[in-house]
Amino acid sequence: MRCVRLFLLAVVLVSGVGHTTEAEPMPPHVTFTLPSKALREARRINVYTPPGYGTAKSLRYPVLYMPDGGEQEDFPHVATTVDTAIRSGEMRPVILVGIENTERRRDMTGPTQVASDKEIAPRVGGSAAFRAFLRDELMPHVRRKYRVTDETAIIGESLAGLFIVETFFLQPGMFGTSIALSPSLWWNDDEWVRRADDRIKARPGLKATLYLASAGDDVAEQAGQLAEVLRAKAPVGLKWKYEPCPDLRHANIYRSLEAKVLREAFAPVPQRAGP
Repeated sequence: MRCVRLFLLAVVLVSGVGHTTEAEPMPPHVTFTLPSKALREARRINVYTPPGYGTAKSLRYPVLYMPDGGEQEDFPHVATTVDTAIRSGEMRPVILVGIENTERRRDMTGPTQVASDKEIAPRVGGSAAFRAFLRDELMPHVRRKYRVTDETAIIGESLAGLFIVETFFLQPGMFGTSIALSPSLWWNDDEWVRRADDRIKARPGLKATLYLASAGDDVAEQAGQLAEVLRAKAPVGLKWKYEPCPDLRHANIYRSLEAKVLREAFAPVPQRAGP
């Protein structure tokens, strides 16, 4: 087990975030800086609005939030995927909000008692503060500044996926749809696999959507165990799906699955037939 944990830790340390050496093409968007009391720093935010947003003044849109949302991180390829799917009619128009990292491994992780976990960064265990920033500062700001509906979703991979799973269990009403690709479920000795049963039992009336996926070189065992708990205990109002992808790798699962997953999450509403 220790060897497996060290291997998964190495995968995260090597893969990190999807940084590029050259600027990656992305659709038009706006960037602003939002001061945060919760984080005691300012955070850079990138926002993509769908085609027609500027002219369709009466329309409101769902919001998709993404950690690792900097212009040199995962924002370019996710924004491009979203824009392409919207323009082709394969996805409902949404607003995409990307949060650029400052200390990623601090923000994406909860507390841990495992010594090797603590070695990944000078500071870890800051997920509660990052969640407070999203809930109490960023999301209200987005609701004030943009024409949005109450429909929200969040997408992320690796440690960001861990943050999404943790948030789903601790504050399941915060996002209507949670998409966690290869979440680092090994954190703190598989904490959210071990605690899943109790957390689900505590939320019998939960209504939400949860999507999990694992690659062939990362957390298939932990994700499979979590799926077993969901299969046995998920309340009626929870829509969930686990997709093992043994042919994919931790380094390419995000780009490989994002188009399919987001088209499913924001599928166009079928048009009613005429009289």
